Amino acid sequence: MAVSVAAEWSAIANRYYRKQEIYRMAWHNVELSGHKVACARFGGMIAIIRDDTKIVRLRSEPARPKLLIFRSSGLLVASITWDRPGGRLIAMGWSDEEILHCVMQDGSVFRYDVHGKLLPDKVWFGQECWDQGIMECIIWGNGIVCLTEANAVFCIPDLGSPQFVKLTQLTLEDPPHCMAIIEPQHTVSGSVEVLLAVESTVMVVDGGSIQDQGTTIGPLGKMVASPNGSYVACFTHDGRLLVVTSDFSKTISEFDTQSALPPEQLIWCGMDSVLLYSDDSVLMVGPYGDWTKYTYDEPVVLIPECDGVRILSNTFMEFLQRVPDTTVSIFSIGSTSPGAMLYDAYDHFAKRNAKADESIRMVGSSIPDAVEACIDAAGQEFRMELQDTLMRAAVYGRTFCRRFSKTRIRETCKTLRILNGVRDPNVGIPLTLQQLKVLTLPVLIERLVNEHKHLLAIRMSEYMGLSPETVVVHWAGAMITAATSVPDPELCNLLLEKLKMYSVSYAAIAAHAYRNGRRTLAALLLEHEPRSSEQVPLLTSMGEEEKALGKAIKSGDTDLVYFTLFHLWQKKSPSEFTRAVQDKPLARNLFIAYARQNEPDVLKKFFASIGQLHRVGELLLWEAWAQSKNPVTRQGSPLQGPRIRLIEEAQRLFSHSKEHDFEAKACDEQARLLKIQHELEAKTGKAIFVDTSVSDTIRTCIVLKNHREAQRIRVEFKVVPDKRFYWLKILALAYIKDWDALEKFSKERRPPVGFKPFVEACLQEGQTSEALKYIQKLSDPEEKAEAYAQAGMAKEAAEVAAQAKDSEILGRLKLTFGQSTTAAALFDSIRDRLSLQGG
Repeated sequence: MAVSVAAEWSAIANRYYRKQEIYRMAWHNVELSGHKVACARFGGMIAIIRDDTKIVRLRSEPARPKLLIFRSSGLLVASITWDRPGGRLIAMGWSDEEILHCVMQDGSVFRYDVHGKLLPDKVWFGQECWDQGIMECIIWGNGIVCLTEANAVFCIPDLGSPQFVKLTQLTLEDPPHCMAIIEPQHTVSGSVEVLLAVESTVMVVDGGSIQDQGTTIGPLGKMVASPNGSYVACFTHDGRLLVVTSDFSKTISEFDTQSALPPEQLIWCGMDSVLLYSDDSVLMVGPYGDWTKYTYDEPVVLIPECDGVRILSNTFMEFLQRVPDTTVSIFSIGSTSPGAMLYDAYDHFAKRNAKADESIRMVGSSIPDAVEACIDAAGQEFRMELQDTLMRAAVYGRTFCRRFSKTRIRETCKTLRILNGVRDPNVGIPLTLQQLKVLTLPVLIERLVNEHKHLLAIRMSEYMGLSPETVVVHWAGAMITAATSVPDPELCNLLLEKLKMYSVSYAAIAAHAYRNGRRTLAALLLEHEPRSSEQVPLLTSMGEEEKALGKAIKSGDTDLVYFTLFHLWQKKSPSEFTRAVQDKPLARNLFIAYARQNEPDVLKKFFASIGQLHRVGELLLWEAWAQSKNPVTRQGSPLQGPRIRLIEEAQRLFSHSKEHDFEAKACDEQARLLKIQHELEAKTGKAIFVDTSVSDTIRTCIVLKNHREAQRIRVEFKVVPDKRFYWLKILALAYIKDWDALEKFSKERRPPVGFKPFVEACLQEGQTSEALKYIQKLSDPEEKAEAYAQAGMAKEAAEVAAQAKDSEILGRLKLTFGQSTTAAALFDSIRDRLSLQGG
């Protein structure tokens, strides 16, 4: 068996290559030579359409061309009559998401999914491309570059958000000989680099700048960058194949093809060799100038992959790759590597040959390496019988090295089962292990889902421990789209029966139903969604705002409640909004809290609509208070008018209810006070009245000697009793040191506050002589004594205290004088005398 495996290889220098048949194509009457062909990477779909630049015998085909989409095994997936406007089809190509992009001559780009459905988001390169016409186009995994007939270069760098940019406009007499690209992930700038062969040199367009590489290897008929972007393979006008560095500074290898005609295709096979397809042969040139040729009796299309090349013909699909090192070590003729010896040992063991023991002993301490080699070689194989033999050899070897991890064998078996499952012709995705690692398993499952291979995708997800939710949701969406004739309740029951064993988002399925016009089905499905965070947004988008609000309130999630409230606010009229929230305390309170800070006018209307006029009045007072913080307002500006009107309007609203009589009266008095204060500031030219109290206003008037206004304000508000008025006037007159007016005021009538305030006011201003006038009028001995003490007159204070015959007063007065020994002795002598008299 080892000899037969190695016999299929081709040697190029010290490396081996093998070409394996993957599929016999299931299609019929397909002639690739007369068609444009686009093949997706990673074993993806094949798109074919008749090439209108070639003369083709129509046979029984219709005159109108058709766009055909096949699996890699040749099974037809979709057939679409091609009637797209835009002139001639320039190029087709698949994106990383397996979206087919068809670039037309006028710059329009039509997009199709794997089922041939035209996607609605049409892409266009703009008016300039339409005017000039596209001459050449390159489509890579995530972008498009095109060259117009006027030598302008345009690019769509991201097909996820297809916005075109113009890179440059070349001033050339003749168009470039050929064009190639280096993808963004391989460039220093992170943007695509466009290589244009111009005369004998190469121009590099990068982000709008043009760089002449200064090389003289041209004119070039073909160029293609290596998979990692480090090298460029070039076919020259005299038939030489050159491999140069991507900056064209160094030539790595040179090979004379003996033909000046450019090949139909020039691509890389991995990183080791370059393939040239011309007429009936594929020439493979290795890194050291060694070569081999494969001859075909029918046209082929070369499809580059990360680890090799798929070769598509009318009848078969092949895969050409460098033989992996572990496979070479096991199956190369005469190999004595540990892996080869382990494989031989297992072969003897399977045949019940005693040489198995001798062979396994020869492996010795290298058994772990041998087991690893067999496992790795099994992962690289397409043939399941060879996979099985290699894995059995690995398991056989593992019995002799207990420390080798079981997980390694188990994971490889699981991966091989995945690969064999998708390689089946009915699935038609011929992935290798290396391609699967690059693509990743989640992306592979996503591709299966997009191709409606839901059962296989679910089984693979469960088998590999991944969540099948995405697959199940997509399946449900596909069922909803397809089952147009099934009534909503019946379809809902069918979906629930299938979905009950999975944890899925019913809201996502309901959203798909709603987008497909099945509102009732969406509502039925939403009832089974346990997460309010998923229910509420969809209900609002469906126009079920009040139901969504109820669900949000029930969840207790204030963010959801706010989300629904804002939606209601934007979509409903004020009356409808009010009706929706007024009987829901949580929603109402949250709305009030938000609107109080951000939308006071809206909140006023809301309170008015629900009959809470006093709450509107409160908001007006808050607004008036906010205006009082405005420095312009505080200076007595005309803004004072609007502020007063706010307070008056609040008073009017409070007056509608007897429960708020106090608030109404307070607002009325505040408005009247502000008017008076504003008038006073206007008369005096001093901004000292507004926003002070009635008492402070009266005191300020007295300080300014405007006694008439002070009296008017007192009479106007009737909130300043006689005692407070006397205190205010006494303090104000003392403050301005108008002692004559103060004395006159004391004599108008007997002061209701007594003469003690006169004394304190004078002493506070440091006028002891003025204070004596009023101390003498004090009738209470205790007050009189204390007044003398405050004035610093110890002898007089002691005499008054002696007359009162109260030793306690004497003790307090002594403390008043503190460290004064003379005063202390005086008070002690008087207290002693009183004590003797009492005894």
